[in-house]
Formats: sequence, C-alpha cells, structure tokens
Amino acid sequence: MKRRSLIKAFTLSASIAAMGLSWSIQAAETIKVGILHSLSGTMAISETSLKDMALMTIEQINAKGGVNGKLLEPVVVDPASNWPLFAEKGRQLLTQDKVAVVFGCWTSVSRKSVLPVFEELNGLLFYPVQYEGEEMSPNVFYTGAAPNQQAIPAVEYLMSEDGGSAKRYFLLGTDYVYPRTTNKILRAFLHSKGVADKDIEEVYTPFGHSDYQTIVANIKKFSAGGKTAVISTVNGDSNVPFYKELANQGLKATDVPVVAFSVGEEELRGIDTKPLVGHLAAWNYFESVDNPVNSQFVADWKAYAKAKNLPGADKAVTNDPMEATYVGIHMWAQAVEKAKSTDVDKVREALAGQTFKAPSGYTLTMDKSNHHLHKPVMIGEIQDDGQFNVVWETGQPLRAQPWSPFIPGNDKRPDYAVKGN
Repeated sequence: MKRRSLIKAFTLSASIAAMGLSWSIQAAETIKVGILHSLSGTMAISETSLKDMALMTIEQINAKGGVNGKLLEPVVVDPASNWPLFAEKGRQLLTQDKVAVVFGCWTSVSRKSVLPVFEELNGLLFYPVQYEGEEMSPNVFYTGAAPNQQAIPAVEYLMSEDGGSAKRYFLLGTDYVYPRTTNKILRAFLHSKGVADKDIEEVYTPFGHSDYQTIVANIKKFSAGGKTAVISTVNGDSNVPFYKELANQGLKATDVPVVAFSVGEEELRGIDTKPLVGHLAAWNYFESVDNPVNSQFVADWKAYAKAKNLPGADKAVTNDPMEATYVGIHMWAQAVEKAKSTDVDKVREALAGQTFKAPSGYTLTMDKSNHHLHKPVMIGEIQDDGQFNVVWETGQPLRAQPWSPFIPGNDKRPDYAVKGN
C-alpha cells in the first residue's frame, strides 16, 4: 500500500514538474513590447492614459491568442517628462529588455531625443501624437497627425464663415520644437492667405507654466483689433490653468474662439467645462463619434478602467492619442502576423499598406512610403460635459504631407524617400 502511494506521489510530482517546465517554456515564448510614456512630471496628465490604453490593447490581443501563437509581454518604463531620460530608457528597452517594438513618446522633443537611439540600434517606434512634420525615419511609424491633417485644416476652418471668419491670430504654445515649428508653418500659411504679421501674435510659455493671467489679458487686448482666434499648442498640465484663466476673465468662444491641438477629453476631465463651451479642438478622433466600432472601443475602455481601478475610472474617457495608440498596436500585430516574424526589417515591409477599421469610423491606411497614417480631420466644440461636438470633418482620410509645402525648400523634397522600404 505504501509502495503504491509512493508511486502515485512520484508520478504526480513528475507531472507537476513537467507542467511547470511547460509553463516556463510558454512564459519564455513571449514577444516583449516596450511602453515609453511619462507617468510622472508635467506630461503625465496626457501620457498616463496612453500607457493604460497600450496595456488594454495588449491584453485584448493576448485574449485572442497573441501574435503568431505568442503572447505579448509589455515592458513599461517611466521617462518622467525628462527628455534625455527618454533616450536612456529607449536604449534600455532595446538593448537590455530586448523588446521587438516600442510604443511611446508624446512631445516632439522626447521623440527627437530617442530617434538617434532607434536609428542606431534599428529599433521600431510607434509615435501616437500629432506633430509638426519636417521629419522622416525608417525606424518610426507616425500614427498621429501631420500638419496637413490637423493644424492647416483647423486654421482654414477658423477663416471660414462657419468658423467665425477670423482675421487675427494669437499663436500660444509651450516653448519647444512642436509649437515653434507648427507656428512657423502656420505663419507661412497665413501669409499665403494675405494675413499680415501685425495680425499675428506669437507667445510661448515653459513646460509646467501656471500663471496665464497676463497672457489672457493680452489676448483680450489683441482681439480689440478685429475678429481674433487663438491657436493653442500648449501641452501638458499647463492647459488646466490656461483654460481656468479663460473662464476667470470671461473670454468666451463667441468672443475669441480657442482651437487647441493638444487638448482632448482627458485634459478636460478635471476642469469645469461649462465656461469653455464652444471653444474648439482639432483632432482625428473624438470619443463622441457615433459608430459601432467606437461604441465598443469606449465600452471596452470604461470596463478596463473600472476593472483595473484606474484613477478616475468612474469618469474614464477616450481621446485621439489613445485611439492612435490602439490603432498602432493592432497594425504592428497585423504586420508581425503577415511577416511571420518580429524582425524589424520584415515588419517594416509588412506595415506598408496595412489597414485597420478605427474607432473614428474610418478605415485607416499606413502609407506605403511615408510611414504615416491616412487620417480624417475633425473639428470639435467643447460641450458642458467635457465632450466634443464634431462641427466639421473631411469625410475621408487625408494622406499625410510630412514636409509642409509652406516651408521654403520643401517643394524640392520627394514626398518621401524612406531608406530600407
């Protein structure tokens, strides 16, 4: 009897050991993916939700069996709104963690910080935020908007009768490469439309700036010279005091509309938006768009936020960079499946022409040559519940023009020459 029990025990132990070995092998058979977003510092207000959206998307892909039979294993790092640290953390993800791809960055200065690292090591970065263009790398896929997919259409709208027929423009931005380059493009565009320099004001504030009393007073003074619109490229947590000051000084959208390129549902979540009704944002997606794909996307996100007990889960919202993150991860996964490999060169080739039915309601295409998505453009008005009512849209995706035709010399550039494609 004892001998039979011993045999049973040995057999059970062997089975458990074999199962453990199997689990270890299975655990080793994962594909590591990097998530490079600021979870602290001035940009955490915008970037934390992108980290969480990436984790949700990875979880959903894994629930369907992963990619090429392997589960995705996220590796999350926090560059803490410290631009040189982005490069250090990017190098860590590629050389130490051995990730197959990285999803991350928000500001252009963070992207430009990591760019040499990704080009040196032939890494793959998916960048999910609107930017100033004037760049192309074989190692970056841009799933946010180029200027012709956001900034230029927004200003054209402000010039139109529906947008208020603005004649004067106050360009307000955070002091770094994206606002300065975007405003260089916009100034040149405004000149092409006959707007003189005396009707353009350009002001910059540092990251984390919180005192907008004088600036808003100057906007009011500037607007006395004719119909005025504010074009805001303010980034990060500075948007909260800026919008609060607009309300404090009673600057309403009917007087001077503000169109923002870096303010969405997430940034408005902690603000009383009633005084801001009618101010605008230009994006390629809003949570409020009505279609079945978006309804499921929003429901999944709210359920995920609640299940993971994320901060403010009861008021969880989606926004444009979150959608771009979601689309980018799915497109990368599709390309890996097509290439049957995570090899960067093979995946890069497989990404060309990939399509995905996005929550925006449009089928988005990764351009075959310029590493940018074809995207629709939408102008939304802030509502008193912090959502946006879409007042104008292109009706179809636009192909990105990363090299703006309004910058001298860009007309001589090929629309894109991507080495390695």
